[in-house]
Amino acid sequence: MNKKTNEELQALIGKATAGDKKALEALVAGVEDMVFNLSLRMLGTFPDAEDATQDILLKMITHLSSFRGESAFTTWVFSIAVNHLKNYKKHMFAQHPLSFEYYGEDIENGNIRDVPDLTQNVEKEILAEELKMSCTNVMLQCLDPESRCIFILGTMFQVDSRIAGDILEMTPEAYRQRLSRIRKKMAEFLGQYCGEYGGGRCKCKDRVNYAIQNHRINPLKLDYTKAAEISLETMMDVKHAMEEMDDLSQDFSFCKPYQAPERTKHLIQELLESTQFSIIRKS
Repeated sequence: MNKKTNEELQALIGKATAGDKKALEALVAGVEDMVFNLSLRMLGTFPDAEDATQDILLKMITHLSSFRGESAFTTWVFSIAVNHLKNYKKHMFAQHPLSFEYYGEDIENGNIRDVPDLTQNVEKEILAEELKMSCTNVMLQCLDPESRCIFILGTMFQVDSRIAGDILEMTPEAYRQRLSRIRKKMAEFLGQYCGEYGGGRCKCKDRVNYAIQNHRINPLKLDYTKAAEISLETMMDVKHAMEEMDDLSQDFSFCKPYQAPERTKHLIQELLESTQFSIIRKS
């Protein structure tokens, strides 16, 4: 959310639940990028993240009158999003699950040498960057949903362990212990295989055509390199709204935050136009 006092936020929520369109639009605009980034990391692809973002924001809107201010508004939205995403079964990787063993085997033994040029005149450096962002994001899908969520909350959003524990219904100590183990597992995999973030031999520029052949990236649809990034300051505003981060924060540079795509914002705007706030009044 943009920086607002608790009183300002409560007033905005009150107006929104009373049917004020501008107030509801302001609330949605304040959290939609956060929800999209959480969805993208949890689900692995832009299309799936866009669909889930719409679902989550609709849940937020329809349950807005139940918000009592007992936690930060962003914490409340995170709880809705996490519960939705942990049980989300419509995304691609729910149908085709990954594992670190499978990913490592593909890096070690995938035939990248005999693939023809499939770049379609797109600069290879751009495609390598697209692959890097896609690959490291998809790598998160090797974790089970709860572990993935722990890693994302602790690494990308740097959520305080007390708040994260409440969201995930575990003690802060259990959350910190699991986060430490998951970070170690991720770091070990990157160190063994990845030449971009670790000491491995896998280089994105060498695997571009192999990735295109296997439908992992599309030269004509570059989601990551076309997406607008969010400033670190904006992400820190989210974190500070949920209180101070604990001392286990650690930077994984592949977790770049992005603005929700314009098509997602447009669909959400259409949703707000079509409901005329009746869904809020009935909640």
